[in-house]
Order: sequence, then C-alpha cells, then structure tokens
Amino acid sequence: MPMDVILVVWFCVCTARTVVGFGMDPDLQMDIITELDLVNTTLGVAQVSGMHNASKAFLFQDIEREIHAAPHVSEKLIQLFRNKSEFTFLATVQQKPSTSGVMLSIRGLEHSYFELESSGLRDEIRYHYVHNGKPRTEALPYRMADGQWHKVALSVSASHLLLHVDCNRIYERVIDPPDTNLPPGINLWLGQRNQKHGLFKGIIQDGKIIFMPNGYITQCPNLNRTCPTCSDFLSLVQGIMDLQELLAKMTAKLNYAETRLSQLENCHCEKTCQVSGLLYRDQDSWVDGDHCRNCTCKSGAVECRRMSCPPLSCSPDSLPVHVAGQCCKVCRPKCIYGGKVLAEGQRILTKSCRECRVMTRYWCRKRNIQEEEHVLWGGVLVKITEMCPPLNCSEKDHILPENQCCRVCRGHNFCAEGPKCGENSECKNWNTKATCECKSGYISVQGDSAYCEDIDECAAKMHYCHANTVCVNLPGLYRCDCVPGYIRVDDFSCTGEL
Repeated sequence: MPMDVILVVWFCVCTARTVVGFGMDPDLQMDIITELDLVNTTLGVAQVSGMHNASKAFLFQDIEREIHAAPHVSEKLIQLFRNKSEFTFLATVQQKPSTSGVMLSIRGLEHSYFELESSGLRDEIRYHYVHNGKPRTEALPYRMADGQWHKVALSVSASHLLLHVDCNRIYERVIDPPDTNLPPGINLWLGQRNQKHGLFKGIIQDGKIIFMPNGYITQCPNLNRTCPTCSDFLSLVQGIMDLQELLAKMTAKLNYAETRLSQLENCHCEKTCQVSGLLYRDQDSWVDGDHCRNCTCKSGAVECRRMSCPPLSCSPDSLPVHVAGQCCKVCRPKCIYGGKVLAEGQRILTKSCRECRVMTRYWCRKRNIQEEEHVLWGGVLVKITEMCPPLNCSEKDHILPENQCCRVCRGHNFCAEGPKCGENSECKNWNTKATCECKSGYISVQGDSAYCEDIDECAAKMHYCHANTVCVNLPGLYRCDCVPGYIRVDDFSCTGEL
C-alpha cells in the first residue's frame, strides 16, 4: 500500500469522532412564528408550502398589514435580551426577486434595536442596531432577493458579527457592541419595519431567535464539529493540488504580462475621440457647426460648449437676424410696408409677392481700381415671381403662413422647413408659423429661444428639496441628495429615522 494512502487512512482513524447532537434549552429561544400566532392571522399573510414540511411557512403578501407581537410577547423578548451578549436570528426565506423588505424588526419609538433587512435593489443584507443610544447599520453585500430558498442566520457575540447563508459563512466582522437592554414599549415586527414601511414580499419559515453561542448550529448541525472528517481531509488535499496548478498558471500569465508591460513602457498612449467619422487627438479642438459649439477632446471624452454671442445693438433701421452659415445673429436692414416690419428674406403678399432684400452699394478706390468695398445701403421690397405648388386640400383649409406668399394646407409642418433650433430647444408648430422653445429646465440666451442654457435651480432657489437634503444641479433638472446619516423618504425628502 502506498505511503500517502496509509497516511490518509491513519489521519481519518485518528481524527474520526462522533458528532454529538446539539441540545437546545427551550428557555433560551423564541419561535417567532408560533409566538405571533400567524395561523390565526388572515390579513396580509397566508400559509403555504415551505422549504420542508417540518414547520409551517407563511407567504407575506404585498399589501398593507400589521404583523407584530402582543404586549406579553414583547415583554418576554425584553427579558430574554436582558444582559445577553450573544444571540442569533435565523430563518428560512424565499424573497420575491428584486424586492426589498425587512425580515425581522425589534423596534422602539425612535430606533430599531435589531433589524435584518434584505435589499434587492442594492443586493445587500443590512443589520440595523443601536450602540450607546445611537443607530448603527452594517451593510453586507449579498443577493438574497432572487426567488430561491435560503437559510439565513445572523449571529452577534459582543462586538463580533457573523453571517451564514445556506450554511456557508459569508461575513465575519467586528462591530460596535449592540445595546441589548431593551426599553419598555418596544415591539416585535415580522416581515416589516412598522405599519407601512419595509414590507417583505415572499415566504418566511423557521423564524427564531436563539440566546446562546453559535446559535446558527441549530439551523446547520453539520457546522458543529471542530475536527475535519476523512472526506474533509481528502477534499483539502485535492484543493491544495488545484491551487498549486492554478498558481503555476497564474505565474506564467504574470510573467507574460510583465514582459508586455516592459515593452509598453517605451510607448506613448493617449485616448482619442471619434466624431462623425473624424478622429481627434487628445486636447484637439474643433467647431461643431450644426449646433454652434466649440468642442474639445479630453481623455477620450468630447466636451462641447455653446459659442457665446456678443449682445447686439442694432440701429433703428436694422433688425437682428440669423444669416446662413453663422451662429450668432447680425444686424441687417429692415423693410417696412403698411406699418408692418419685415426682416431680410421675409415676404408679404399684396397685389403681388414682395420680398425684403438688402441693397448693397459698391465703392471703388481711386488709387487702386482693382480694390473695391461694399456697404449695406438699406432694405427694400422687391417684387418676385413665384409659382405656388398645387394644394391637395379644400379651399376653406388654405392658410397663409407668416411672411410667405404661397398658401399651405391647415396642419402644415412648418418645423420641417422652419427655424433651426439648438440642442436645448425644440421646434413647435403653430397655425401659421413655427417657433423655437426652450426645453423644460432651460432658459433662452439673450432672449433668443433658438439657443437655450441650463437653469441652475439650486442657485436660483427654484427647487423643492426639503430639510436634510442637498440640491444638486443637473442639465435641465436637479436632484435632492440626502446628507450623510439620513435615508431617503421620497425624491425631495430625507429623514434620520431608520
């Protein structure tokens, strides 16, 4: 027989021992489901099949309910907790996927002295308790809201916290020792924090509190042994061999990575930006003509800012207008007909169609006849001949758009051919024209709604953030963040009450 096999057999014989059953003093435990008499509770809970048939299981429905202990049960709980430094809460649960709720809460008027919460939104288990009269919370990342059955056991021994899930030790931490001398008036809640908050959605079975060391062993008896078995030893040997093989592979990969890194030390790498098929290097700048913005590539991200336009002060015979190919308005001569003011390019229908155009006067310099300059003279109405397209609607639905000569059908989409609105404004159709309007949370720049900038609701005091929150400005909106130590109630409020 090989020597290594002899050693394994010798180890198994020497270390084999009988696992003694774990006895439990009934005076040192509380069966919560029995104490709360859930069998006779009809509102919000229903008896269902559990993970096993040895005890009753109850479905906690997603409706308003009040599952809490009677006064004499709360008093019994106070006596059990008194001067105890070691206790364990254990239960078998099946939580509805992606939901959050409280499995058990021992709560006073202001604080939770013991509360175990499972958050499916953050995938974590939270233990709320009180230390020296002040609330504390330990967040233990773990996904329990997955629709599967789980055995959960949270053990506290003075300042030592231990979490088991499905008989596996998940977390072990040192915490501030919790207060166990519970004040009068506390209440025991199952499947919720209070009347309206922390409603657990799912099934709870075997809910108990054990007041003795290593209470999790009542849920997982196989953990009650201090010496490994033969099977454990063989698994340990196999695990060491697997780790050695993995270590050899990781060493080879590390050596390869170090070689590659030494080659890259002499390379200069930078992040680039790709926009509309064009590649820009880091710190390159360009003009985004479509939106009148100056853009820069910064570490692979494109940052753009709208071009700032200087304020215009046009003469009485001019109007600020947009000119094709330019982002800022310019002063152009205006036309007046019958008391109506028209800008360059606008039309009016009298007996014939007339368009406002700007006349240009040319001047030649005497010393060099090849040089010439021109100045804007003024706006004049010019008669134009334009064939209007046929319309496919009845004559009563014909309308004349503003500053145009050809009629269109009612409901015409003026935005398809109308003003050019910036990225923070949007085009809106009216009966006879289209205009640009700023999106919600933005304000026009210099009175021009084609270009809009963000409103800082926080600085302007235009927000609804209440006490215990901090206003954070965002593009087009704002957010109310809770100050440290407070929890969210709604989008605008936070509270310090856990």
